[in-house]
Amino acid sequence: MDLSYEKLKQRVKQLEQETRFYQNLIKQIPFSFTYTDYKEGMKLEKKRGNISPTIQSIPASSKKDTDLQLDIDLNHDVLFEKVEKFLTPIFDLVPHHIVFVDGNGIITLCNLQTAIDTGVDRDSIIGKHIRELLQLPDELIVTLQSIKKKEPIYNREVFDRFYGIINTRFLYNNDGSIKRVISTFQSLTMMKETEKLAVAGRIAAGIAHEIRNPLTTVRGYLQFLKGELPDQIVSLIDRLLIPELDRANSIITDFLNIAKPANIKMEKMIVHRFIQEDLGMLLQSEALLHNVNIHFDLDERLDTRVIKGDKSQLLQVFLNLFRNAVEAKVKKTMNVTISTKLYNNIVQIRFCDDGPGIPPTIIDHIFDPFFSTKETGTGLGLPLSRKIIELHKGTMKVESGDNGTCFLIELPLENC
Repeated sequence: MDLSYEKLKQRVKQLEQETRFYQNLIKQIPFSFTYTDYKEGMKLEKKRGNISPTIQSIPASSKKDTDLQLDIDLNHDVLFEKVEKFLTPIFDLVPHHIVFVDGNGIITLCNLQTAIDTGVDRDSIIGKHIRELLQLPDELIVTLQSIKKKEPIYNREVFDRFYGIINTRFLYNNDGSIKRVISTFQSLTMMKETEKLAVAGRIAAGIAHEIRNPLTTVRGYLQFLKGELPDQIVSLIDRLLIPELDRANSIITDFLNIAKPANIKMEKMIVHRFIQEDLGMLLQSEALLHNVNIHFDLDERLDTRVIKGDKSQLLQVFLNLFRNAVEAKVKKTMNVTISTKLYNNIVQIRFCDDGPGIPPTIIDHIFDPFFSTKETGTGLGLPLSRKIIELHKGTMKVESGDNGTCFLIELPLENC
């Protein structure tokens, strides 16, 4: 009897311990729910705001075993953060900007497209104010205007750092305060550029038809007539007329390359091998000729990473950037730094010089066809360079100040 009584006490103690364990577990569940066990004839209910659940008896039934009803409170901070983490990889697939901020403008979610276009590290921008993401004064940030007025924004056109359409929507706490402001931004910058290129294409077609054929005819007749003309005229034809005709034809060819897709011969290239060996060898001779020092600052994580591209066209892009830097040189020597960085499965290549920089009044136009501040410039080098990068599914941007100019080129990496 004594032995059985001791076993019974131990069993009771074990059951009490298990009961406390389950009670503590239920207390930690951050949402309301109701659990009904019809066979046992019991119902457990945890209501929002109550720490301890309530258990009540109900008529037993054999028709149904159990029933669980959840009332998840998305106003709970922990749960909402989990929802945002769940949504982030889904929003990363969206090619538009999606940003969540709280009622104070602090970022809680930022999708990949936003991070790429604004040039920030997505993980480090979480928890920062939205002004640090957009690099704009508060009065120009539409999301903050929406919070201040407590009104959602519907299809508003914005044109600041980016051009596009923005929408905002609100999620509220139970007390009516703002839980989140969801901002979506559809960039129309590429559409604007596409429209420019469409116009350029139509102009190019007219140029090709109206000018290229007569140029070819004139050049042919000059070559034909050289045998019947005095040496002085022949020398003029060879030194001036034919080279100028060839130059005009080259300008037309460059413009046509901007307006229509070029033939790209894709091949796999190791990023740093391309930069150090192919690009490095190409620029070294030019650098010695123009008294330019070239420096490399390469991210070790990219030593074995691969891109797909047309080597000759990519080399042409960097050669254009180098020649632009040299033509802007005002000091006896110039430093050019080529650096790389791994970012979100993208290689960021920066081509920076320490020249006088690009004046703020013209920097927004440097990629416009035929825009040039040089007396002999055609204004086609940079537009053609960006076109080549875009055909490689990349982007090309520029930053400039008193300390020089920096071109940022981003290209997708091949998956390992």
